[in-house]
Amino acid sequence: MDIALDLGTSSTRICVEKDGKVVDQPSVIAYDKTNDEIIAFGNDAYRMLGRTSNKIEVAFPLESSVIAQSGLVEELVNTFLCEVCTSRVVMPRVLACIPGEITEVQKRAIVNAISSFGVRRVLLLESTKAAAFGCDKDFMSPHGTMIADIGAGSVDIAVLTLGGVSVGKTLKVAGNAMDEEIIKYARRKHNLIIGKAMAKACKEAIGTVMYEDDELTFRLKGRDSVRGLPKFVDVTSSEIMEVIFDIAKNIAVAIADVLEDTPPELLGDVNTDGITITGGLSKLKGMQMLIENATGVKVHIAKNPEDCVVNGLYKAIDYIDEAEAQRNSLNPLMMVY
Repeated sequence: MDIALDLGTSSTRICVEKDGKVVDQPSVIAYDKTNDEIIAFGNDAYRMLGRTSNKIEVAFPLESSVIAQSGLVEELVNTFLCEVCTSRVVMPRVLACIPGEITEVQKRAIVNAISSFGVRRVLLLESTKAAAFGCDKDFMSPHGTMIADIGAGSVDIAVLTLGGVSVGKTLKVAGNAMDEEIIKYARRKHNLIIGKAMAKACKEAIGTVMYEDDELTFRLKGRDSVRGLPKFVDVTSSEIMEVIFDIAKNIAVAIADVLEDTPPELLGDVNTDGITITGGLSKLKGMQMLIENATGVKVHIAKNPEDCVVNGLYKAIDYIDEAEAQRNSLNPLMMVY
């Protein structure tokens, strides 16, 4: 059995060979702080966010697509893999996604977390390559393909050719950072304390990085920081735009920086084909136009952008046998463990 695992900062998605996507749940875990007993995972744990007692902690054990709490990540991975791998007669091979710029220590932490389940082999693939596979982009030929995977924890940008990365860059500030800015704004401007789930809902409902004619409003609900009583405040899309714009601008500038470092021949290919953006944050209103203004290159939003990475991992399963045999030096899989 071969398994494709997209272990993301906000969501974990798993595809199994011949079955397609079978797991799509938040990368959240709830545990008892007194004895470290695991209480809930995924959707069940996410529903507890901000609604727990003093002794229960709800945690996102991954930060910027790398492991922050190794023990919790191992529990998370083991639980999700148990859902898809019901038979342990044949140990599965797992193809997992990693950020483009990652240290050997961080890479080993991901491998160890997956290996704790008892797998036959762990293979790794950069998120930009996986996204390119998911968008049906041919980057195995000598032709430049530019991908920007804009997620919750990080932004991975790369120009791909001949199965590898010609120029790449990773930002550790993305969708989650926008949520944090909305939380800070609500407290600073309105003396309102809100949680991560409320901030994320606000961003998804009225978040934009370009001024629009139609002004949208969203009701933030939380606690008054002065009186400690329940309170709600209506905010507008232009307010939220001012809060999250700097982060979006940094993403657009980073994409432009990668273009500046791209060899001229590949740059011509990118200028002809355009830039493809994937990841959940690519759907943020105005993000496409902001990147186009910063780069001068046409930008395309992939179909179902949040699923491109896991779909690409699923397609890349075909390269596992070749990678294990080391028959092709242009194999896109990074390494075999």
